[in-house]
Order: sequence, then C-alpha cells, then structure tokens
Amino acid sequence: MAVRNIFRQKRRTILTGLSMFGGFVLGSFFIAWADGTYNGIIDMFTRTRLGHIQIHAGDYLDQPSLYKTIDDLAKIGPVIEAVKGVESWAPRVDFGGLVSVGDKSAGARLTGIDPARENETTHFDRRIVEGRAFSLAPSHEAVIGSGLAKNLEAGIGGSLVVLSQAADGSMANDAYRIVGIATTGDEMTDRTSVYLHWKDAQDLMVLGDRVHEIAVVVDSLSAGPWVTRLLRERLGDPKLSVEPWQVFARSFYNAMKADKEGMWITLLVVILIVAVGVLNTVLMAVLERRREYGLLKAVGTRPRQVFEIVMMEAAFLAVVCILLGSVVALILNSYVSAHGIRLSEPISYGGIKLASMNTELNLRSFLIPALTVLATAGLAALFPSLKAARTVPAKTMRMH
Repeated sequence: MAVRNIFRQKRRTILTGLSMFGGFVLGSFFIAWADGTYNGIIDMFTRTRLGHIQIHAGDYLDQPSLYKTIDDLAKIGPVIEAVKGVESWAPRVDFGGLVSVGDKSAGARLTGIDPARENETTHFDRRIVEGRAFSLAPSHEAVIGSGLAKNLEAGIGGSLVVLSQAADGSMANDAYRIVGIATTGDEMTDRTSVYLHWKDAQDLMVLGDRVHEIAVVVDSLSAGPWVTRLLRERLGDPKLSVEPWQVFARSFYNAMKADKEGMWITLLVVILIVAVGVLNTVLMAVLERRREYGLLKAVGTRPRQVFEIVMMEAAFLAVVCILLGSVVALILNSYVSAHGIRLSEPISYGGIKLASMNTELNLRSFLIPALTVLATAGLAALFPSLKAARTVPAKTMRMH
C-alpha cells in the first residue's frame, strides 16, 4: 500500500525525490571533495618535507638537543625497509648555528641529509630553483634556502662559513661551497634553512655515525597509523620514539582538522534542504488523504499501521533516491578524482601550492550522505505520520 501511494501523485513524488537525490549527490561530492583536497595537501606536505613518520631518540620532539641521537642506524635501516608499507626512508642530522657569506651573517637551522635517500624520500632535488643538488659523495657542498640566500646576498659558487658548537664541546667551524638554492614554498623555512651532506654534517659536529632523525614515507596516507605500530613493534626499543605526522607536525594537523570541520556546515545546509522538502511533501500528502486515513481506521486499521504506512512511503522513496544518487555520485566523484578541478590561480596553504582540487573515492562519502538522507526523511515524515495515525474517522469522513 505504501509503494502504491508513492506513485499516485507522480509530480509530488518526483519533486520530493529530487530533493533527496540532489541532497545525496551534493553531500557525497562535498565529502569526497573535502577528503581529496585536504588529504592531498597533507600528503604533499608530509611526503615532500617531513615524511609520514619520524623516528627520534627519546623525547627529542619535546626538547630537541644535539646530544639526543640515534646511535645504531646500521641496524635500524634494514628493519625499516622490511616493514610492509614503507616506501622509503632517509636519515638526517639537525643542529643550529651561525652562517655567513662575506661580511653578512645570520642564524640558521642546518640539516645534514643523505642526497640519494632524501631525493627518493622527499624529492629534495625538485626543490632546487638555482644551481644543483649535492654530489652523492661528501664534497663540502651546501644548498641554502632562497630567503637566506637573499639576506646573505649569496650566489652559486660562493663560500658559506658555518660556526657552531660540536657534540664534544669543541668549536665547529668550516666553509662550504654553495652549489644550489632551494625553496620549500614556506618563506620562514627558506629564510633559515641550510642543507649539508650528512657525512659533512657529522664530521662538522663530531657525531661519528649518529643521526638525529629518520624520516619515513609510506605508500599511502591511510597506511601511516598501522605502519607506525609495526615499526614500534619491530624496532622494540623503548629509547626510540616512533611518531606519525599528526604528532611531530601537530600545529599543521590542528589547522587542517579545524579547516576540514567546515565541511560539516555545508552538509548541514544540505540536510536542511532535504528535510524541508520531505516535510512539506509528506505533510501535504497526509492532509490531502485525511479521508482515506479516516476510512482505513473506520474499517479496523490500527493507528500503528497507519503510522507505518506513511513512514514506509518516505523510507522507500529515500532508498530509491540513494541508489540512483549513488550511481550519479560515483560517476561524478570518479571523474573529478581522475581529472580534478583546475584552479585559475594556485592556492597557497601552509607553503603548499594547490593547482587543482580532486575528490577521493572512499566509503564515507557514500555512507554518510546515505545515513543522512534516511535519517532526515524519517524525522521529516515523523510528524505527518503521527498526524495521520491520530485521524478521527467520524470527523474526517465528513470532509470534502
């Protein structure tokens, strides 16, 4: 009876169905678009800079120190490579110091990197905007940030003098030939960054074979949590800290999380549109069929049965719209995921330039809108259903 009632007023049914169908497709697209865009920014930020996972000694993240080092890199490296899901890894040496070119000097954060592994892990060579990257063998070469190069008026071929304090307490002082200028897209980072070959950095700071950080990149962003757990289990060293990007890039994570929550405002608007459309249509249908409900109750139909008929009408229509909407949303999301939406002007977010926006095909972009449409249709039909169930036969039968 509920199914037959749906097709009695085709125009009204189509209008109601369009609101549910449109709400589902819009909700699915916005969720897939938000997930794709934000996850793309996150993956780009972590994959090209910090890594998805970082390994340090003890509480290095809370209180960085030259003396908190990873001492057995030769043993840790093979363990990392054996973990499923790990794409690549790179060791780093981090310290601060004073750098100068000619009579100009500035404070800098110096990072010693393994050129081969860093190029494979974070594509460091792609950041070079002038000159070239390091030689694979240590050759007393330096790459500096574009902002720092401007402040020091440094150019390719110039001599960069580094002054710091080594791990043994001695004065660390040496000169390096500038072979490249790099940019990360973040002005603050580019104004303070100096990169050395990791062997040159270890020699300068008298660290031997020790490093401060190991950056790990995984196959996909979603693999980060379980790869982190596997690394902790396989390494089995309580003195080592293995943390995902949400921990060592907490400020970036919080900013992305807060920004992503704005998606729910859009979804709320879609819910309101669907709810108003369903409430209006179902209520009008109940008012027009009051005599019919009165007749049903007069021949012995229970109020609960009348209530169920009206609710089933809304539920059936919602399910049909969700199925049709899923097909359209799948096609739309798949197309935008593959081709993206090109932006006339790239958007800069945290130093990351976004040239296009892509959707991400995932279960939640279909499940959340489906549950939303079903719940909205049910709540919107609740009042009309109660009104129909409470129909007084003697009164409604006299109505024309």
